[in-house]
Amino acid sequence: MCFSAEASFASGAVLSAIGVATIRKVSKPEQRLFAVIPLLFASQQFAEGVLWTTLRSGGYETLQNVATHIFLVTALIIWPVMVPLSVWFMEGVKKRRKNLVGLMLAGSAVSIFYAFCLISYNVRPEIRGFHLVYVNGFPGTLVQIAFLFYLASTIAPLFVSTVRRMRLFGILIATSCLITGVFYAEYLTSVWCFFAALISVSIYWVLVESRSEDSLLTAEIRLER
Repeated sequence: MCFSAEASFASGAVLSAIGVATIRKVSKPEQRLFAVIPLLFASQQFAEGVLWTTLRSGGYETLQNVATHIFLVTALIIWPVMVPLSVWFMEGVKKRRKNLVGLMLAGSAVSIFYAFCLISYNVRPEIRGFHLVYVNGFPGTLVQIAFLFYLASTIAPLFVSTVRRMRLFGILIATSCLITGVFYAEYLTSVWCFFAALISVSIYWVLVESRSEDSLLTAEIRLER
């Protein structure tokens, strides 16, 4: 998170509560993976809270390393696969599901690339002003290419989906990425994850809408009988 340890821990706690509430709104097994997203964002915020605390106090290198990798593994390896996969589970239109498979493959390639980078290069968290930065030696040109595939695998599925309100979720995520890229380019990984974490609250309403549609469909079937 881009302000302080207190803000990171507070947002993590709020997202945890919302995540639990979101999971309780699941009405179908195929919605479960999508419903877990706020909880994963919560774990990232807690990890950054730990980084703020340990970087300011000094020492605790092992704890810093664990928190750094919790944040980056989720951001760079889990999200590119989890987003298209969770949307694929919920999608009912066969043609759209095929498109989502392509995005899953792109996301898998991105995840493998970043996994290689995290294993092969050192990553060091730093506080710069009011932001956290993850200093690394990742190959610049390949990272730029990978980032395009990252955007495709984490944003495009939300527009491919026919699930109600999913496109609104996608618009919010895409807008937050654009704003972060323009105003916080140096801190993109941390700041965009924070914005996306806040926006993930809308997942609760996506599932509420889905549950309402299921109830209406069930009622219509009963009336027809």
